[in-house]
Amino acid sequence: MRTDQQVTRALRTLSVAYFVQAVGALSVIGSLEPIGREWGLSNAEGAYLMTAFGITFALAAPLLQVLLGHLHRQRQVLLGLCVFGAGALLFAAAPTYPVLVVSRIVMGLGAAFIGPVLAALGSSLVSSERQGSAIAIVLLGLSVAGLAGIPLSSWVAYQVGVRSLFLAISVAAFATALLIAWQVPNQSEGQRVALSTLFKLLTRAHSLSVFGVAFFVTASVYTTYSFIAPIVHDFYNGSAHDVSIALLVLGVAGVTGNLLVTRLAARHSSDRLLVGSMSVLAILMLALGAGPRSLGWLFLMLVMWALATDVIWPSQQRRVIEHLAEYRGAALALTAAFVFCGIGSGAAVAGWVYPIAGFTGLLGASFALMVLAVVCMLISAKRSPLRAQAV
Repeated sequence: MRTDQQVTRALRTLSVAYFVQAVGALSVIGSLEPIGREWGLSNAEGAYLMTAFGITFALAAPLLQVLLGHLHRQRQVLLGLCVFGAGALLFAAAPTYPVLVVSRIVMGLGAAFIGPVLAALGSSLVSSERQGSAIAIVLLGLSVAGLAGIPLSSWVAYQVGVRSLFLAISVAAFATALLIAWQVPNQSEGQRVALSTLFKLLTRAHSLSVFGVAFFVTASVYTTYSFIAPIVHDFYNGSAHDVSIALLVLGVAGVTGNLLVTRLAARHSSDRLLVGSMSVLAILMLALGAGPRSLGWLFLMLVMWALATDVIWPSQQRRVIEHLAEYRGAALALTAAFVFCGIGSGAAVAGWVYPIAGFTGLLGASFALMVLAVVCMLISAKRSPLRAQAV
């Protein structure tokens, strides 16, 4: 029998794993300029490193749960962290761009093992009435990554070097694996996802449209967010320091958004919260395009951007559970896959659009993707079994 103090230490250790994964996954966004200098790449080529990671995660996350989901969850996380750390080490040593791409694929494969099982592993350590607070502790690592980890990674990339940044991420991944092996018990059994369940969810119009909301919203956000560093440099005449500040603003506002959504969720449906926050994002895209080219205006828009997106993420998870309750585990795994596919696709769109149409083109592409998210939301609402029951 483990004491409350031991359980708390285990949950905090899992939170550290989430922090390391999030920083390793998203640090490329704030480091496009240093990556370009180190390997002689364009911003578009740097953004495709996000695409390689996101697409790999999207494809691997559900397939790994089909093939290896039966392994104990602690072992899945340990394996994922070791693969993730090896990918980061390869990035730090990469001599050429193709090796960089391979390193991001390896990191995406490791993350596909880590992300889908961390919350499940944390919730298995406590009684049913404490599972909500346990998951909140684990997810805190994600919020701290946005608040401090990603801005700090940008600063390290600019001031110390991007190779040193990914070497540090590699060391952190292996160190976290050792901590988990020490602090987290290996007693939570995994659950293999049936391939037939995935096929069913991916071939029904209702479930596909539910996942489509997650995909298009994420792609919309990351089409602009992936190029935040070049945007600050090229359109707002900002410095490397200003890039770090922009990421810090997003992180601080994001933590505030996490606190806000817990209050809103008790009063409003997931559909209402999604419609409201998606509308706010669409308005912000128009405001950024038409607004002044001043850093103060950009930071103000980023605050509202982060608040809106932090209402979207948990609301779409809640909506998936409401619409696909019968397939909750598989549906959440697929949602994570569609989200990371959206991240990768958004980065790819940004890499294609920015050199041709600049900041205005990015905002226009983001707006168009948001419209597609609304279309998917309308389709899923129309086909929802909840609506049929109400009728």
